[in-house]
Amino acid sequence: MPSPNGHGYIRGYFARPDSANSRDENPAKLPGVIVVHENRGLNPHTEDVARRFALANFMAFAPDALTSVGGYPGDDYKGGLLFGKLDGAKRTQDFIAAARWLKARPDCTGKVAATGFCFGGGMANTLSVMLGGELAAAAPFYGGAPKPEDVPKIKGAILIHHGGLDKALSGAYPAQEAELKKNNVRYEGHIYPNSVHGFFNDATPERYNEAAARQAWTRTIEWFNQYARETAQG
Repeated sequence: MPSPNGHGYIRGYFARPDSANSRDENPAKLPGVIVVHENRGLNPHTEDVARRFALANFMAFAPDALTSVGGYPGDDYKGGLLFGKLDGAKRTQDFIAAARWLKARPDCTGKVAATGFCFGGGMANTLSVMLGGELAAAAPFYGGAPKPEDVPKIKGAILIHHGGLDKALSGAYPAQEAELKKNNVRYEGHIYPNSVHGFFNDATPERYNEAAARQAWTRTIEWFNQYARETAQG
């Protein structure tokens, strides 16, 4: 879709339940989820996460930040090199454009949530700030926290996941929690024991923690069902 304030255009992977893939003039409306990849581009793992949301009866869109440099190159290492060449401000605008595109689709209820991993977790937090009331909920996985002065802009409900062994981020969580409390943001935070940064990614066995990943996923679906599955007027 067009991203006039970003790199001009952004592509991605769209997933929707089979039962909703109707050619009727008025297909079933579903809440949307933006799924933001790690700092390597839209790899197969992130596409798989989008499909998991479709199985949970959401419509999901996973944008590829690497669109302007040819898209995900089929290799995480090469993707990381390309990722480092992107303009950060334009990259953020690309994800904002993607979220607004999903929200405006006629088969979307108008409720959109965001999740992401590593870089994507930080981007989910950024979207919660920059979209304000346009974003119903966010579930950042091991993402950098917003600046304290930006927290008052958050209007969605925030579910935070960190690995207990990811000391830099889990150690910073109490300060983030204090800001969320101070600004009356609806939130919940979880620190998963014996889990490192990237514990959700089953494509990287050295980081993956199955028990923590399953629990975090269950919580994310429940959170989005609670805060993003309202009517457009809710």
